[in-house]
Amino acid sequence: MIRTTSLLLSLMVIGACDRDETVRQYGAADKTWILTELNGSPFSAETALSFQPQNRISGTGPCNVFAGRMATPYPWFDIENLAATKRICPGLAEETAFFNALSQTTLSEVLGDTMILSNPDGLTMVFKSGG
Repeated sequence: MIRTTSLLLSLMVIGACDRDETVRQYGAADKTWILTELNGSPFSAETALSFQPQNRISGTGPCNVFAGRMATPYPWFDIENLAATKRICPGLAEETAFFNALSQTTLSEVLGDTMILSNPDGLTMVFKSGG
């Protein structure tokens, strides 16, 4: 009986380790997020951000496609291993601003079709769900 209980507890702990506790599980899944505002100013360059299964994050900046990993529990936000293609385009300044802000965010909040990424220093990124 003790062995069976120990086995069940072990399986429960292992199962809990696989649970998705990221922003994806708290309203960001199955949506494409479009950046509409950066630090209080409209952001008109085209971007897209989505949260994939297995703690993956992907999207497009004004010039390049990117991907990374995010395992930080909600409401915290931290992208690991962010990688992007290296194309040059007229929107490179906006892309640099987008990636810099994205890498500095530490908090996330999802309110229906709005997602706000921010940090304690006053950085804010407002995204709207594009579907």
